[in-house]
Amino acid sequence: MASSGLPLLTDRYARRIESLRISVTDRCDLRCFYCMPEDVEWLPRKSLLSFEEIERVARVALEGGVRRLRVTGGEPLLRKDLPTLIARLARLPGLEDLALTSNATQLDRLAVPLRQAGLERVNISLDSLDPDKFRKLTNRDMHAQVMGGIDAADAAGFGHISLNCVVIRGQNDDEVVDFARLARERAFDVRFIEFMPLEHGTKWGTDVMVPGKELRERIAEVFPIEPDPDQDPHAPSRDWLFRDGAPGSVGFIDSVTQPFCSTCNRIRLTADGKIRTCLFSLRENDLLGPLRAGADDKELAALLGAAVATKEKKHHITDGLFVKPERTMSQIGG
Repeated sequence: MASSGLPLLTDRYARRIESLRISVTDRCDLRCFYCMPEDVEWLPRKSLLSFEEIERVARVALEGGVRRLRVTGGEPLLRKDLPTLIARLARLPGLEDLALTSNATQLDRLAVPLRQAGLERVNISLDSLDPDKFRKLTNRDMHAQVMGGIDAADAAGFGHISLNCVVIRGQNDDEVVDFARLARERAFDVRFIEFMPLEHGTKWGTDVMVPGKELRERIAEVFPIEPDPDQDPHAPSRDWLFRDGAPGSVGFIDSVTQPFCSTCNRIRLTADGKIRTCLFSLRENDLLGPLRAGADDKELAALLGAAVATKEKKHHITDGLFVKPERTMSQIGG
C-alpha cells in the first residue's frame, strides 16, 4: 500500500508504475516533418486540464506510488504561466524527480524562472546541430533560438541537461558523432531515439529507422564507450559512458529493435485529461469528465488503478500485429 493508504499502481504484469508524463498542451511552434502537419487543429482551451486539475491528478498518482513527473507537450513552454504549475508540482509530497521535455525555443526567457520554481532537469529535443538541416526537419528557422535556450538552461544551473535526437536515415544520421562530441565537450547526456511509427503521415519505415546498435558502433569507432554501471533498469535509455573518462554520456532508446516493455513503469496524462498506458495504446481512459463531475480522490485513484490494470504487455511494431494509434506523439505527450 502507498503511504496514503491508496493501493499502489501496479499492472497485471507486476510492473509498478512510478513515472507519470504530463502533457500540458498539444500546441507546438515547430513543425517537424515526421510529427505535426501545418494545418493541425488545436484542442479547444476548455478541453485542456487546468493547473489545479493537473496538480490533483499528480497528487493522487504520487499517493499511488508514482515518484517521477515529467512535463511535456506539444511544446510545454507554450502553456501560459508554466513556472506556476512547476512550482505547484514541485511541492507535492512523495515527489523524487521533476523534469521537463522541451524544444528549447522558449528556454532563453524561461530557464531561470523554471529553475527557481523547482524544475530539476530538462530534456531538449534537438534533431540536428546544423541550421540548414534543422530548418528542413522542423520547417522553421529557429535553430539559433534553440541553441540559445540550451545555453540558458546550462547557465541556469540544471543538474543534468539531456538532448534527445530522433535519428532518421538520410536526414541526420551523419551527425551522430558530432552529437557525441558535443556531449563530451559540454557534459551533456545525448539520447538517440529510434524513429517510431507515431509520426504524422507515412514517413516511417525500416529503411529510414536507424537501429541503435548501428549508432553505437559508429560512435565507438571515434570515441570508445562502455555501458554505464549505474544504469536505471526502468529507464527507456541504455546509457554509455566515454571510456577515457570524458564527461557526458550517450544513450540509446531502441524502442523498435530492443523494446523495453517488460520494465516499462510509465503512464501518460494527455493535455485533454486522458490516461494512456503506452505510447502505442489504441485506447484512452478519461479523467477530465470525472474530475469536472466532482469525483473525489478515492474515485480518481480507482480510475487510475483501472487504467493501469489495462496496461499493454508490449507494443507490436515488429511482430506484424501493430496498429498505428490515431493520435500522433505531439497529441499524446512524449
